[in-house]
Amino acid sequence: MDHSMHDNHESHEHDKHAGHNPDMFKKKFWLSFALTIPVLIYSHTIQELLNFTSPSFPGSQWIPVILGTFIFFYGGLVFLKSAKAELAARQPGMMTLISLAISVAFGYSIAVSFGLDGMDFWWELATLVTIMLLGHWIEMSSVKNAQGALQELAKLLPDEAELVTNNGTKIVTVASLKVGDLVLVRPGSTIPTDGVVSKGESKVNESMLTGESKAVEKAVKSLVIGGAINGSGALTVKVTKVGDDTALAGIMKLVADAQNSKSKTQIVADRAAFYLTFVALGAAILTAIGWTFFSDQSASFILERVVTVLVIACPHALGLAVPLVTAISTTLAAKNGLLVRERMALEAARNIDVVLFDKTGTLTKGEQGVVDIITDGAKANEVLALAASVELESEHPIAKAIVTFAKGKKLQLTAAKKFSAMSGRGAKATVGADAVYVGGPRLIEDLSLKLTTNLEHAATSASNDGKTVVYVIKSKKVVGAIMLADVIRPESKEAVQSLQKAGKRVAMLTGDAKGVAAWVSKELGITEFFAEVLPENKADVVKKLQADGSKVAMVGDGVNDAPALTQADVGIAIGAGTDVAIESAGIVLASSDPRGVAKIVILSKATYRKMIQNLVWATGYNAIAIPLAAGVTVGFGFVLSPAIGAVLMSFSTIVVAINAQFLRKLDLK
Repeated sequence: MDHSMHDNHESHEHDKHAGHNPDMFKKKFWLSFALTIPVLIYSHTIQELLNFTSPSFPGSQWIPVILGTFIFFYGGLVFLKSAKAELAARQPGMMTLISLAISVAFGYSIAVSFGLDGMDFWWELATLVTIMLLGHWIEMSSVKNAQGALQELAKLLPDEAELVTNNGTKIVTVASLKVGDLVLVRPGSTIPTDGVVSKGESKVNESMLTGESKAVEKAVKSLVIGGAINGSGALTVKVTKVGDDTALAGIMKLVADAQNSKSKTQIVADRAAFYLTFVALGAAILTAIGWTFFSDQSASFILERVVTVLVIACPHALGLAVPLVTAISTTLAAKNGLLVRERMALEAARNIDVVLFDKTGTLTKGEQGVVDIITDGAKANEVLALAASVELESEHPIAKAIVTFAKGKKLQLTAAKKFSAMSGRGAKATVGADAVYVGGPRLIEDLSLKLTTNLEHAATSASNDGKTVVYVIKSKKVVGAIMLADVIRPESKEAVQSLQKAGKRVAMLTGDAKGVAAWVSKELGITEFFAEVLPENKADVVKKLQADGSKVAMVGDGVNDAPALTQADVGIAIGAGTDVAIESAGIVLASSDPRGVAKIVILSKATYRKMIQNLVWATGYNAIAIPLAAGVTVGFGFVLSPAIGAVLMSFSTIVVAINAQFLRKLDLK
């Protein structure tokens, strides 16, 4: 099959059920079912089989004809229209086969009812249409349920927001908000749109967007996501994004796109359905020829065989096998903060050999933080409290990191007096009655101080690891040293270990010096790392890992990783909670938690397993059922009727639908 046929088929598959919904099929099914009962009661075949006589009145013989015709047009027209679309796209498939079966049964039955010698098929036609409507109702309901997470996401956004004005606040619609507006988010209410906190502190629950159950601390300058639920503090939020630009809208678009995109397994299923159409037509023709020339059966019996072959060969279950699993897996992924942009990426994730992490912003937070405190006789907390007291009012990033760490330990800080910054060296202030200095190696030189052997050894080791060393000096004596580095995320070690346990090679990539790379790698148990790599050379590292045939997943924050993410077999962008439109990645992690990568592998394997189970069931069913429908077992006294064929076909569809639902029980934690 050429590419153009695939492209046509893809758009055709997407449009095939356009306008169809479970409620329509439900309505059509129940009315057709109600009308099928009198058709069965007044069918001569059913009366003979069950040995009863239906009530007779003038014109009662026309009940099957009238009701059967109504069922054909009312219930069967949806299949006929879809078959027309399939043929127009030159991709005959499931709808074509259903339409062939009911059209042949209808045409023949009309002819018999108006004088042609033979047995009509009104009851078979009615049951076939009714059961196929039931199958479609189940299919559409399953797909709609699988997409329920998108509707739940849509419900997250409130309809109204409290706009801050010069005269207080007023209630406005969320749709009327503009970038730059200030909105008041009261405790317990939902944040109406993406923005940045301009006033207040609170904890915010972002679990429906990121999959992280832990509430996130928010303060001035913190980014917030529309749809997240505010905790106990009031926040004033400056609107930065509205409408389709918000994270929530981006997530919904990604999930919807993923559900409409193709995977390799889906392409296999489509191809199987395409060829099965010709197999079914060929089997129907051979059935007609075989029974006509090699038996003395009547035309009605031969037509019955042809109809049964066409009914039983409908690749309904085959067409449902992959889309249902995909719909469920992409929404399951979204609930866990895994946003699948391309289904092929999710499918490929089960086969990855190497996971290559970009260090900064992925395994680390991309910000300086205290990683160690070395003292010379004093207590670590005392040294930290001294340094934080001096740096309390400083705006320097290192000073802020020390103060944040001290506050996190809930240390009592003393207000410093006579603070002065020493350009390029550090800072000094009076804490209590003591003169305290905080600064780097140049400060030690300026003050002509000597380090003890313990401190000197620790400082040298830290510098070799690429850490920043800040000394704390009290009364002209070095009392300790605080080591700072790009803080490793607390989840990173577990993320690396879980991937290694799953048999994946884990490597790290960074533009930092070898000392920094070696330290982070050692802390996380990574044995393979690439240091001092320029952004434009990151893709070359991926190629190097791929050289031996390994499948590589690249995990980066998307800032300067686009070429590497594109080069990798699976590109995963991390930490995209408020910026989900990363075009270079196949999968986006809504949160900054690298453990999501292991979740992707688990989900990929489970999804593929379900797809294969469904494909095996659907194709295996057809392989066995077509010969039975053709009548190969007639010598054993078994003849498969069209009605039983329809029941079996729908049963096959239900099995596939139920099997797909089991994927919902998958625990990615």
